[in-house]
Amino acid sequence: MNARKLFWILFLLNLFNYIDRQVLFSVFPLIQQELQVTDFQLGTLASVFMLVYMCYAPVVGFFADRHPRQYWIAASAMLWSAATFLSGWAKNYASLLTARAFIGVGEGGFTTIAQPFLAEQYPKNKRATVLAYFALALPAGSALGYLIGAAAGAAWGWRVAFMLVGAPGFALGLLACWQVKDREHRRLDNRKKPGLGQYLLLLQNKPFLFLCFAHAMQTFVLGGLSAWMPTYFHRFFEMGVGTAGTVFGAVVIAGGALGTFIGGRLADWLLKKTDHAYFAVILASFVLFIPFAGAGILSHRTPFSLITFFVAITLIFLPLGPISAALVALSGRKVRSMAFAFNIFLIHALGDALSPALIGRMSDAVGLKMAVMACVGILLPGGLFVYLAAKYARAEGRLIRYYAQDSLAE
Repeated sequence: MNARKLFWILFLLNLFNYIDRQVLFSVFPLIQQELQVTDFQLGTLASVFMLVYMCYAPVVGFFADRHPRQYWIAASAMLWSAATFLSGWAKNYASLLTARAFIGVGEGGFTTIAQPFLAEQYPKNKRATVLAYFALALPAGSALGYLIGAAAGAAWGWRVAFMLVGAPGFALGLLACWQVKDREHRRLDNRKKPGLGQYLLLLQNKPFLFLCFAHAMQTFVLGGLSAWMPTYFHRFFEMGVGTAGTVFGAVVIAGGALGTFIGGRLADWLLKKTDHAYFAVILASFVLFIPFAGAGILSHRTPFSLITFFVAITLIFLPLGPISAALVALSGRKVRSMAFAFNIFLIHALGDALSPALIGRMSDAVGLKMAVMACVGILLPGGLFVYLAAKYARAEGRLIRYYAQDSLAE
């Protein structure tokens, strides 16, 4: 199978990965009205997904580096699709919470494997761009989730919204099982397959670890804003549920796509000038995001807030490709699924497994505006972690070795 065909299969799976994940947030007010739940309970629907997602990732990461990965990709897609569809049949809050947990299992299995699997199909000097293109599914899928959820929810109710987005993953999962082939797995005999001890070795990889911490801070903010901004628009900009989801979806797909595209291309261009191109792009995006997001929150003028939010969304999506490419660079080929699994566990344990529920809890106490402002400030320590990752990468010469050979593990 050629790399381009593989890319499109994985991209479409990733697109529905985010559609199915994000459709929930545009129908928050409708679920709250029908099921009579608090803001904290709404936030917990997002948090339970992430808790399961992050805990499952290290398990699937270990087995994926030991067995053909296409079967894990296919099974994961069909599982999360079924759970999304069945969310529309939830009879109460507990059953909806359970369905969200199973979506976490399916999507955790896919995300852990897909990025390193795709990166192996391309040369190193193109990986940030390719992974950025792959990551375009995040803003596109998130926006489509908001838009479909808003439109279907307003027309037919929140249950139909889940059913509409849940079905396509089955066909894509079957296609992946048939078309995707794991060539790397055939090259490893049992003696070369990694063991669980590799997770402990990743803890000793300081650049990798600090990059994971920085990624966690970005994930905290992105997850918190994804969960609550449609509701924020509804409350403070006096938009209807459908309009709020549509407007925020438009901001995400335009700003997110622009930021993701620019971030990947910029990182690969800077790579010709410095080994620390990935870190430079990530740090710049963190530093610039805070004032733009803060201005949007503090302003009482809706047009100005929407413009600054658009710039902020563009900036927070800028590092998606560079972060993934840097994670590939700082881990070995034989353990990349485990490395990404470790990263997934850490970024969600410290990031968006917490932020939706914490923002909901803080919103119940002091209001949603203050809660969102506190969320934005989390990128301050994120910038420090990026600096430390770059510092240790230079001191240990990891990126120099990466560009001198195919991976550090070989």
